[in-house]
Amino acid sequence: MTVLISAIHEWYCPACGATDQTKEVKPHTRFHVCPKLRFLTAPMLPRGTSAKVELNEREDYIGRELVQLDPEQGRPVMNMVTTRDEGTDCMVYAPTATARTS
Repeated sequence: MTVLISAIHEWYCPACGATDQTKEVKPHTRFHVCPKLRFLTAPMLPRGTSAKVELNEREDYIGRELVQLDPEQGRPVMNMVTTRDEGTDCMVYAPTATARTS
């Protein structure tokens, strides 16, 4: 006999308040496009978790690098930091690599 385990995970966004459910048994994190975080992809947290999500603008010279831009202001975004009671997570928007052939 096979036993099937059904796990329902409740998620919420601390910035915009959006909610969602997933039924994945394996460890995972839910992401969504958040209107309060300038329409960038942001992590959702397990319901009941206290947290703060912040965007940090990139402050160094960009040059010809292909970077993630803030869709509202057109400014380069360096990272998104989620601060919870249990610790801090950081999602980095690294520049896209390019190559040239001759």
